[in-house]
This record gives sequence, C-alpha cells and structure tokens, in this order.
Amino acid sequence: MERSTIVRVHEGLHARPATRFVKLAKGFESDVELVKDGKAVSAKSSVKLMLLAVKENQEVTVRANGADAIEALEALIGYLENPRAGLDDEAEAQSPANDAGQEAAPAPGSAPAAPDGANRLRGVAASEGFAIGPAFAHFPPDIAGQGRMLQAEEIEGEIDRFRMAVGAVQARMDHALAQDSLSAGDRGIVAALRDIAADDTLTGEAEGLIKGGNDAVSAVITAASTIAAEFSAVDDHYLNARADDVHAVGRQICLVLLGQDDVSLENIPEGAILIADDIGAWDLARAPLKRIGGVVCGHGGATSHIAIIARSHGIPAVLGLGGQVDALRTARDVALDGNAGHVIIDPDEATRADFAGRVEAAAKERAGLTIFKTVTPKLADGRIIEVAANIGSLEEIEAALEAGAMGIGLFRTELLFMRHMHLPSEDMQAETYAALAKAFAPYPVIVRTLDIGGDKPIAGIEFPDEENPFLGWRGVRMCLDRPDIFKRQLRALLRAAVHGNIKVMLPMVSDISEVRQTRVLVDECTAELRAEGVPHASFDLGVMIETPAAVLIAPALAKEVAFFSIGTNDLTQYIMAADRLNPTVAKLNDVTNPAVMSAIEMTAKAGVAAGIMVGMCGEAAGRPDLIATFVKMGLTELSMSPASIQRAKKAIMAMAAEG
Repeated sequence: MERSTIVRVHEGLHARPATRFVKLAKGFESDVELVKDGKAVSAKSSVKLMLLAVKENQEVTVRANGADAIEALEALIGYLENPRAGLDDEAEAQSPANDAGQEAAPAPGSAPAAPDGANRLRGVAASEGFAIGPAFAHFPPDIAGQGRMLQAEEIEGEIDRFRMAVGAVQARMDHALAQDSLSAGDRGIVAALRDIAADDTLTGEAEGLIKGGNDAVSAVITAASTIAAEFSAVDDHYLNARADDVHAVGRQICLVLLGQDDVSLENIPEGAILIADDIGAWDLARAPLKRIGGVVCGHGGATSHIAIIARSHGIPAVLGLGGQVDALRTARDVALDGNAGHVIIDPDEATRADFAGRVEAAAKERAGLTIFKTVTPKLADGRIIEVAANIGSLEEIEAALEAGAMGIGLFRTELLFMRHMHLPSEDMQAETYAALAKAFAPYPVIVRTLDIGGDKPIAGIEFPDEENPFLGWRGVRMCLDRPDIFKRQLRALLRAAVHGNIKVMLPMVSDISEVRQTRVLVDECTAELRAEGVPHASFDLGVMIETPAAVLIAPALAKEVAFFSIGTNDLTQYIMAADRLNPTVAKLNDVTNPAVMSAIEMTAKAGVAAGIMVGMCGEAAGRPDLIATFVKMGLTELSMSPASIQRAKKAIMAMAAEG
C-alpha cells in the first residue's frame, strides 16, 4: 500500500523533523519505506532518512506493508503535509537580539571564513550579540584507534564491547532527556543525537568493520567518518550540518570504549568565551550555558545544532572559522561580534571600550524590557490590559512564565493530538489542561478546541480530499460532525476547570448555530460527569473571530458567548482572499490593510457594546506599532509569543503615560 504527496515540512526532513518522522513510523507495526526519485529507504532509520535528502516541496511516496498500514500511511502523510512540521521549537524561543526585532542568523555561507587582519578573524555569524571576556580554550585530544587487526577469536568479544558502549551512550542521553533542567529546544537536539546513536546505519557500519578485523574504536571512527562524508556531500545545508552530529556521537562511543571522560566544561568561568575546534551539541547542551559569554568554533554553521543552542539561550556565536581557530588557542581575551561574524584576539583598549559599550547597551535594552515582566499594564482610566501567551504544549509554560505572561490567550490543542499515534484519551487531555490551569492560576487559560483540518490531518480522523482545506472541513465544523471526538475534549476541559480559570474558545465559527450546538454538547457532558460523580466545573465559552462571517454577525454572536478573541492570521487571509502560505500573494496578507483593520474595529465595537471581553491572539497582537490602536478600539487582552510579551507591556505603559 502506498501514497504519494508533496512534502510541506519546513526545510524538508533534516535532523529533528527526520527524528519525529522516524518516531512516528516506529509507532506502527507495518514495515514503512519512504521513496524519492526511485530510491527507497526505511522510514524507521533517521540516518537513512536524512541521507535521502528530502527537501520541502519535493514529491515522495510512503509505502506501508502490515496490519496497520492504512493508519501508518495516514499519520505519515499527514506529517509530511503539515507546513509547520519542520519549524523547530527552539526557533520560537528567540534570543534577546531576535526579541528586539532584529533578523535571525544569516543564511549559511554568507560570511565565509577569511582572515581580517593579524588579530581579527571572520567566520559565520551564527548567533547575534556582542561579547568580550577571557578565552576558555576547549581542545580535547583527538581519539585514535589501536590500529591493529583482531584475531578471529577476538571479534565476538569486541562486538559485545562495542554494543555495550553504544548502550551506555544511549543511557546517558536518556538520562539527560529525563532532566527537567533541559530546555525544550535542547531536548529536541539531544533526542536527535540519541537517534543517531541508536540508528543501525552507524552501528551496522561499525559492526561490519569489526567483523572485518578492526578494533572497535577504529571501526567507530571510520564508520562515523564515512557517514559524515555522505552528509557533507548532500546539496543541503541542514544535512551538511548533521556531519558534525555523527562525529560527536562517534566520539562519545569511542570515549566509553576507551574508559575515558571527555574534557568537562563545568569549570568555565563566568562570562568566558568558549573556544573550540569543534564541540558536539551533546556537550554544549549539558554545559553551564548561563556562564558562557560567547562561542567561537572552527566547525559549524548557522544551521548547526551548536548555533541553534546558542541562539535559543541568547549566547553570541561565531562558527566556521576553520583552521583560523588555532590562532585562538593561546588567546587571553576575545571579543566577538555575532552579528557580523567577527572575532578579535586580545583586543586593544579602544576595541575593549567599544565592545564593552555594545555589551552594556544590549544589556540595558534587555534589562529595560525585563522590568516589565511583573508589570500589570493599566491605562489612565484604570482598565487593565492582559498580556498573555500563545503556546501549543506544556514544554512552553516555562518560557511564558519567565516572560511574565498574564495567562494563556491561546492554547493550541492540535499538537496534543498530532504528537500521538492515536487520539489522546480524555484522561490525557484532562491532565494536560489541568497542568496549564494550575501553572497560570489565577490568570485565565483560553484553550482552543481542536482546530484540525485537511491542511493538518491527524491519525484517527479520516479527512476528505479537499481542493482548499482552509475553506473546508476544519475547526468547529469537523468537531460538531464528530461528537465522539469533540465530547471527549469538552469533558476533559470541564474536569480541568476544577483546577483553575479555564476558558474555552471555538475556532472557525461562521454561524450562530455552531455555538448553540456546542452548548448542547457541553450540557450533555456536564450531565454525564455529574452522573458519574466526576469532579468538574463550568467554563466560559467564547469564539475566535477569524472568518468574515463571524465579523458580520459579531453583534449577534456577542449575545451568545462570554468573549471574543480575534485571530488576525486567518482573518487577514480570508478578508484579503490571499492564502497566507502562498509567497506570490504575501504582500496582500497585511493586517494593517484598511479592510482588515475595519473588520477588527467592527468586532471590537460589537463586543464592547455587549459588555464582553474582546482579545486578540494573532501575531499582530504583539506589534508595538499597532497595540495602541487595538487598545483604543476596546481590546483588553492581547496574546502573543512569549518573546513579545515584555515589549508589548512596555508599549501599553507608554500609551498610559501619554494619557
């Protein structure tokens, strides 16, 4: 059984998307293959999958053979067709530089390594920001094999020793993944490395070499080099960066075989600049990142895991220096410019003063925003404007709380459904929603009911083929047609409401009857829970305003619900009749277009007149240049990515100060 599709995963099946795809495939008993350009590989091997070099917008075929082949095809095709699937979690946890609205790391190769003077080097600008501090040279000794051929009777024991080493590395990584201290972004990177360590492409290659008489260390070095060379040869910068990951995993296996510990980063001084020829993502993710002032590396690029970790933790980084990094081995102090990719060895007094000024200015800017973390934005007339967070998983709670979120204005429940092989149970959903409510109590947590459609299908729900899924069977339309799924979610939300201020929001509403039908189901669920003696509580029911129909009937809708939340992303595309995923009409997807702003104002007037809360959960809610306009329209709640919260609070307070 097979089915073809066009891959919509962002940037294709590079490391983490490949890891997720493999995890999904391993959840099925069927044998599953992915086919591209006539070449088929196992969908249960991360390395083989990445080496297939599947890019965004390419056509592939998924083959499945087994008892659950239909379910496997549906789930895997659904993942490949999800435009958001390859967007890494940590990309949303922006660095302070990115939080300030600056551009993220430049395209790979935009700053080629080239000397810029005796003590000035140039590499790849991988993570923005400025740093100056003492150099901390991290140059662990190279690992070499024994270089001898095994006797026939030694081979079996050497294979056992190798397998034990692989198991030990996997156990270390499993232990790291179990730690609460690991951020969500770093967790994804370690999980990808763990998959490489467990993949039979690497272990199989090494075992084959051992069977040929090579000692285990030599076999691992050769196997890792062979596979890394394949990644380096692929015409894709994401996959090129995976070569470093293979070497890093190989090194860890070799260290276990040799009974050695790697050089530790535990003693790096506060504010030091980490200098290395190469550093594995595994080592960096476990390092005391808060003490590291900057990272300079001979290897790596803007898409490497080193760069991703640095950006997600706000650490300036310059990578890809090549052999130039040797000039830093004896450096006392280092200044680095992560915006331009410059590194200065033992800077003179003028340069020190310049960089110190830049670092101080950046720190002041961050501190200037940090003071708004605990601020409750209040207007001159006493109205409080709630600044909340948009999140999609429990892993994002920490970032939202750290930013000072006044609750959750949009919890996207679809990820809870998409990350599992089967539809999540009522208990699983109730636990998730309860955890949210407890984390933000007494602030409100607005949970959007399942907003799944043909554009992002999930296992367990069969969707029709649709010419335009954005205008099709999605959101509340699908839920009302599948009360078996919808009631399970509503029951879970009623149960979770016992633990905090849960509010529930319906997506894609275009008719009042959809709200009324939902209320009937809520009443049924309430009666069932009461009869079963299950603790539960009522919740406010609101709607997302994202269809032109909802705008036009807003006065009538406002009499039926407790709140409005304007979803500017979909509202803009529907009003402008311009697909927001189509780059050729991207300029039409402008929330500031008079037509869109008029729709927002009409919605706000209807809500204010009815005395209900009007909020906004689209990306526009975090724009400082628009916040004052939205507040003047009558909005009292703005929900956005955690990275924008402090800046939004600052904008509201500035507005209040102006009277």
